[in-house]
Amino acid sequence: MDKHALTYDDSSILPSMKPPVDARLAMGGWLRKNLFSSPFSGTLTIASSVIAMWLLHDFLSFAIFKAAWMGGKEACLANPDGACWPFIAEKFDYLRYGAYPVEQRWRVDLTEAVGAILIGWLLWNLAPRRDVAALLFFIAYPILALVLLRGMAMLGLPVIDTTLWGGLLITLLMSVVGIVFSLPLGVLLALGRMSKLPIVRAVCVIYIEVVRGVPFITVLFMANFMMPLFVPDYLTPDRLLRPLIAIALFSSAYMAEVVRAGLQAIPKGQHEAAKSLGIGYFNAMRLIILPQGLKVVIPSIVSTFIGLFKDTTLVAVVGIADFLRAVEAARVDPSWAGPTISTTGYLFAALVYWIFCFGMSRYSQFMERQLARGHKH
Repeated sequence: MDKHALTYDDSSILPSMKPPVDARLAMGGWLRKNLFSSPFSGTLTIASSVIAMWLLHDFLSFAIFKAAWMGGKEACLANPDGACWPFIAEKFDYLRYGAYPVEQRWRVDLTEAVGAILIGWLLWNLAPRRDVAALLFFIAYPILALVLLRGMAMLGLPVIDTTLWGGLLITLLMSVVGIVFSLPLGVLLALGRMSKLPIVRAVCVIYIEVVRGVPFITVLFMANFMMPLFVPDYLTPDRLLRPLIAIALFSSAYMAEVVRAGLQAIPKGQHEAAKSLGIGYFNAMRLIILPQGLKVVIPSIVSTFIGLFKDTTLVAVVGIADFLRAVEAARVDPSWAGPTISTTGYLFAALVYWIFCFGMSRYSQFMERQLARGHKH
């Protein structure tokens, strides 16, 4: 055999066998392509970076470096260029509970702790018996929360009037109730809008379009002032229950359109396959169509939840002392008058809302990655 018969040309090596590209070269190429592709793009990138760094410097200077962290109002008055965090520490209990009696606040802590455990149980993919967690959260937990927060004399728990509830307690209550009830109601409305029964379809279409066509604040006013006119006095909903009903009904209309988009994205072959196997409509929806449709619109569902969480601040217009209203009430305390008190209060409120919304957004992205990995395998 010729000794040159086994020689080969290096250029014949497959691209997948070539040595990896240096990460620094790849980063440089990405920067040139996306940020410095032209003189105008490079100028815009540099200008935006300078503005962002300037804003970040001012924010960190006010919130951290020049802020007052210890002492009382005297320390804040002596430091007019930074945030007054002793004010937040002093008012933290009020911002969290409102005027809820101090000696009974353990009931709020217990309610929130049980809710957090059940939510964590539900959201953890590897958790055992998540069906039990769902039953506890959607059936048992609302009863437990009502008994703990409201009170029941026969159980030795003093009744706490809802006029004393406030702060973060109200915001979390409004958000959880809206989220828990808007999804199942939205699914029913979406199925009704896609129904072949004319009356059912017409009722769902009218409800969805009417609710989505009016501002949320209008729905709150109608629920607060007009709902008592349609029921007897002994059945008039509590002042806190009215906005809760309004939030659930309003958000369910938006959720219905999100769910309908997911259902319409499912190929008709899925419906036909279910029919060919003799699976009824409700079982097909419950076991085949709905799970796939909801997976498709997870980002939109979470976006609706985030919007709902932020919209709870509007309940203040009907006299409900939510978290933002508690911040506003605390900042006008004359004993804490200072140049940075209002800014510090609103900064703290923004951080709290951002933490909750960012957490929901991160969990949504985590679920998308998990579902994508499942489809790949």
